[in-house]
Amino acid sequence: MASEETPVTARGADPAAPRVGTGNRVARAIDGTLKVIVTSAVLYELAAVAGNVLSRQLFDSPVYWAQELTPLALTTIAFLGGAMAYRRGAHAFLHVFIDTLPLRYRRACYVLVELLVLTVAVTAEVGALTLFAARWNQLTPTLEVRVSWFVIPLIAGMVVFIVTAIERLLSQHRPTVFAVGAPFAALILLALLTHHTWSPWITADGALGLALILFFATVLIGVPVGFALFLGAFVYFYMTGKASIMVLAHTMVNGVGNFVLLAIPFFIFAGIIMNRGGISSRLVNFVHACVGHVRGGLYQVMVVSMYVVSGLSGSKSADVAAVGSVMRDMLRRKGYSLEKAAAVLASSAAMGETVPPSVAMLVIAWVTSLSVGALFIAGIIPAAVIAACLMTLIYVQSRLSHAPRAPRASLHHLAGAALGGVLPLLMLVMLFGGILLGIATPTEISAFAVVYGIVLACFVYRELGLRAFAQGVIDCASIAGMILFVLATASSFAWALTVAQLPQRLVGLLTGGEQSQWVFLLTSILLLVVAGSILDGLPALLILAPILMPIAVQAGVNKLHYALILVIAMGMGAFMPPVGIGFYITCAVCETTIEKSAREMVPFLIVLLFGLSLVALVPWFALVLPGIFHLG
Repeated sequence: MASEETPVTARGADPAAPRVGTGNRVARAIDGTLKVIVTSAVLYELAAVAGNVLSRQLFDSPVYWAQELTPLALTTIAFLGGAMAYRRGAHAFLHVFIDTLPLRYRRACYVLVELLVLTVAVTAEVGALTLFAARWNQLTPTLEVRVSWFVIPLIAGMVVFIVTAIERLLSQHRPTVFAVGAPFAALILLALLTHHTWSPWITADGALGLALILFFATVLIGVPVGFALFLGAFVYFYMTGKASIMVLAHTMVNGVGNFVLLAIPFFIFAGIIMNRGGISSRLVNFVHACVGHVRGGLYQVMVVSMYVVSGLSGSKSADVAAVGSVMRDMLRRKGYSLEKAAAVLASSAAMGETVPPSVAMLVIAWVTSLSVGALFIAGIIPAAVIAACLMTLIYVQSRLSHAPRAPRASLHHLAGAALGGVLPLLMLVMLFGGILLGIATPTEISAFAVVYGIVLACFVYRELGLRAFAQGVIDCASIAGMILFVLATASSFAWALTVAQLPQRLVGLLTGGEQSQWVFLLTSILLLVVAGSILDGLPALLILAPILMPIAVQAGVNKLHYALILVIAMGMGAFMPPVGIGFYITCAVCETTIEKSAREMVPFLIVLLFGLSLVALVPWFALVLPGIFHLG
């Protein structure tokens, strides 16, 4: 995921990359309108969810109309927020391959990427307009508004994508645009005109193979993951004729209409507030006072800080930015290696995927029907086990290198740091107390965590002014929009794989022989690590978790335990060099080079695999707390 501080996926740093103009009146009007609409959707949902809980608890009267409008706000954030993120260059894309190419071929790739984005947006727009017309006579049960209105964000979002892609193409090297665009347009036109000629020769398996090849090829050349997912789904259905474009648009809208996904913008918002409102820095100072004297010093502080901060924010990008930006200058002053610091930070972020709250756990709960509360409680000990493994490695490395130890913090300093960390840590009490006592759902609790964070940052610490708060809402809307857009398109891709009966084939492949439970777990881990590195994590979970979960149950693996294994493996992939986008974010935050940090990352990857193996081999780590609280 892109970072709140520095969207390393933005292409502005490359002279060959296309740019979106901000100086003309039309561009400013588009950007301004998007900011107003999407931030209004985020703030509306925050007020509606918090107000609904208060109304239910105080007056025993839920606000049903607010719940009915939740899907509309989510689709607004997903499609208009996703479009805003695209204009800001914040969509995740794989740039390992492009970065190795000469300028001429990089230009060609960028032009091809924008042409493919334009094609996807036009295709989705046609499907959205058809869906709008089909739903015109349907009404919602409470407010009795037309269901078609819930499709408008998709329609408007695709228009913005189209305009932005055209704007970027116009900013590119004109001869390259013509050299790539002319044959691309001719190929598309030829495929459309001769569809009835070649389609009878395409089998379902052939269409699936071509769709998968196209997906991986487009990701490799730098197409943002969300567009590559939709493109793969569309190619499969267009070749087989098993579904129309309208049905694809329907799966996209439905894919982000679930109430549990509303926690995603809330957790991201909480992470931004923590980072910019002085909350994260106070937590890091408290951790530093507690463990800074342990051999390994500030590296140990990074691991523990990531564990603690991850318990208050659902966004790993926010966690990396929060801890990394606070500790970067401290590490530099003390003479620590920033390359090793990036490796420690990345491995700690992968560990933190199961520290609640977690966007990844929200996604896997949504696609597998597991309890979000049970997943949150179950993830505490597995993350602690992996954190202990990382800290042991740091301790051994420091001892072997005879690194000096920092003095233990004085009682006065420790008391002061603890006093500064008390109020932020109360957010943990709110999160877990609310879930365990059944006061509200995790999504509703996350809304109160945001409100509490705003009160701390704006009125208690007074480090977040009105302008910084407004910018935080904009960044939250952009990042949440990018994530939800990817989840929407991943829903279409996952549905295409289901129609192609890929899950059933995998079940037969993985259970056809006399394979042990551990072989299956190892296969799952490797699959999620690879897929997580390529797909930026969350789409890998959305696509593979529904496929693998039935196989796990058939193999005798507990669903809750298996879900945590998948989440940790996905996190490892997202932060694994040289492909994982999370690793690029970490290097950008630590201001270090990817090559040197990747070398430092090798022993930490080995220890992460060892820690994950411990969690996989010992289900007790994942199941003991849900059993105690009767959440299993």
